[in-house]
Amino acid sequence: MLDILQTILVTLLTLAILVAVHEFGHFWVARRCGVKVLRFSVGFGKPLLTWTDRSGTEYVIAGIPLGGYVKMLDEREAPVPEELVGQAFNRASPKSRIAIAAAGPIANLILAVFVYWLVFLNGVSGVAPVVAKVEPGSLADQAGIVAGQEFLSVDGRSTPTWEALQLQLLERIGEDGDVHITLRSPDSDLVTENVVALRDWMHDIEEPNPVRELGVTLFVPEVVPKIETVVADSPAERAGMRAGDLVVEADGRPLESWQAWVEYVRQKPQEPIAVTVERDTQRVLLTMTPDRKLDGESQAYGYVGVGVAMPSWPESMQRTMEYGFVGAGVAAVDKTWRMSAFTLSAIKKMLMGLLSPKNLSGPITIAKVASSSAQYGFFAWLTFLALLSISLAVLNLLPIPVLDGGHIVYALVEWLTGKPVAEQVQVWANQLGLVLVVFVMIFALYNDVLRL
Repeated sequence: MLDILQTILVTLLTLAILVAVHEFGHFWVARRCGVKVLRFSVGFGKPLLTWTDRSGTEYVIAGIPLGGYVKMLDEREAPVPEELVGQAFNRASPKSRIAIAAAGPIANLILAVFVYWLVFLNGVSGVAPVVAKVEPGSLADQAGIVAGQEFLSVDGRSTPTWEALQLQLLERIGEDGDVHITLRSPDSDLVTENVVALRDWMHDIEEPNPVRELGVTLFVPEVVPKIETVVADSPAERAGMRAGDLVVEADGRPLESWQAWVEYVRQKPQEPIAVTVERDTQRVLLTMTPDRKLDGESQAYGYVGVGVAMPSWPESMQRTMEYGFVGAGVAAVDKTWRMSAFTLSAIKKMLMGLLSPKNLSGPITIAKVASSSAQYGFFAWLTFLALLSISLAVLNLLPIPVLDGGHIVYALVEWLTGKPVAEQVQVWANQLGLVLVVFVMIFALYNDVLRL
């Protein structure tokens, strides 16, 4: 119950921030262009809180924070008093209307830069991407990549951490051609450049993992089945298991890794297990019966309620990037630019059939990722907030009627031709754009449901 409540609260906070910043961009520029704002609303549905300022603008916080809007004075929507005609949105110059429409997405990009700046000021940590195993016959094997080598760069871009490596490889999804990978051999300064030949790489994969698709397994420290936490009133606690216990055997079967212990427990729902643990150099025999739980496919599995003590990474593999005040700003702008370009490229590849549309995500996935990122800490959540803000900006700039990009196109046509787009054409285009947006939202929600 608490997990569900946390998911709801974190999701509402995340969406509220994104929507408020986006709509404030429209609001702020509209006022500076002399356009009267009637209402600034964060969310849809029944208003939860309203107030009005001295300019007559009504501010609304509504109950469904899945969007928002800025309602401006407009003769196309309602009669406008003669003395206020000059403040109507439809009377603003094309340049002003372009600025107002673009202000929302630009505000989201500014938010992303600011958030990344905070993240980089705090320092960014990660682990070096070192090859543990190469699958025989894989792309990596064909390129001559071997175990022990460290990825240094991909296509000329540095890859000091797992995240950097994954992101750089993801930029080549659905493509043909050569990927130039620089690696350093273990315990030496020998650096080699290996070339991986791609062909329609990962174009039909629902959840692409580029490192795995190369045929590479990255090094992780061995996780032994040493217990760090025991959930209250769980089968493990009732059996007498304690934090610090090292699981040695289950039903006489030796267990050398945490994964082996997890897999064994999952196979034994509601079946007693004789567990031997090592505690203070002594061996203790426990008997526990895992609870029966169901996964997303309604398959039963065993659960005992313990957490593992995670091993530390070798110091030689730990990477920490620290930035000063200005350096963090430069890195934030670069990160925002790269993620914007990556998002736009992904949309293009999806339209061209080079990237599976099943990668499209909706509100359910956003809620799950927002909640899980918050569990990893404040800065992990900030990183997700920045990424979502960039996605919102890029999507809204697409030249689709009813989106900000569509309004920019209308105003641009009027600016270049000297005549506004015919009102009936705008009505038809807006109806078509609305159908397209609703279809994409339903499809994204459908993908979300399939992932449950």
